[in-house]
Amino acid sequence: MPRTDNDSWEITESVGATALGVAAARMADTESDNPLIHDPFARVFLEAAGEGMWNWFASGDLPPEVIEAEPDVPLRMQGMRDYMASRTMFFDQFVLDAANAGVQQVVILAAGLDARSWRLPWPAGVTVYELDQPKVLEFKSSTLQERGAQPTAKLVNVPVDLRHDWPTALRQAGFDPDAPSVFTAEGLLPFLPSAAQDLLFERIQALTAPGSRAAAEVPGPEFNNPDFRDRQRAQMQRYRELAARLGHGEHDFPDFEELWYFEDRTDVGDWLREHGWDVSVLTTVEMMARYDRRPPEGIEDGSPDTLFVWALRS
Repeated sequence: MPRTDNDSWEITESVGATALGVAAARMADTESDNPLIHDPFARVFLEAAGEGMWNWFASGDLPPEVIEAEPDVPLRMQGMRDYMASRTMFFDQFVLDAANAGVQQVVILAAGLDARSWRLPWPAGVTVYELDQPKVLEFKSSTLQERGAQPTAKLVNVPVDLRHDWPTALRQAGFDPDAPSVFTAEGLLPFLPSAAQDLLFERIQALTAPGSRAAAEVPGPEFNNPDFRDRQRAQMQRYRELAARLGHGEHDFPDFEELWYFEDRTDVGDWLREHGWDVSVLTTVEMMARYDRRPPEGIEDGSPDTLFVWALRS
């Protein structure tokens, strides 16, 4: 399903299906012999969503036809699970460090199906604002409430498309731009056009007071390289054709060529420095090494080419 300016989606389609894939990766790590993270709600979301290609990320027992057709799939899947677990831990620690330092407003942009508001040990007095498409937030909240789960912080859902006027919606929900806050953008930026990415950080700048913090997962330098795009396109097409042969709908497997905006982008770290932030940056390999995880060896593009930027507004 190609993107349009005002598109929306159910949790099992388009961008929503990618959120289920990430949840599957978190579930697989949580239930592994050597877990890095603990996300008991990831399985809940997958059970509520039903069968789909997202379950490939959770399965340790892929169909023999998959391995025969694509021998490196198990290694790629494990690499992606390790990456997602490391990414989750990076943002978990970032927001908890800010909250434990006294920041009481946490804004999670494109909150998806990560249940930080429900699973992290938040200090008293913290309000977590989760922003995402209305259907995504409704699925998450209703699924968890049906199972008796309760948020561990004051949770405020802000159902809004991040391409629209989300700062107004955030302020109307009770956010105070004059108090320190922490903003996160995890798994978001490739789904935004370059101009929308620039606007996102301009809005964060306008909403943050001194002492605020921000962290983002940022497309790496190869993201818009034509060779990289060609490799990604070919790999995704093979997977989609394989899924169709195994009885799944071809379009059950997300096509990132349709979902991501492959465009030249502003360097987020440089932009933040120019606007008064103290900035640190890690590559994917450096970020994963923090948690004793590594990209798979011996295969090309074994882990996403991303940067992890975090900053303090001084």
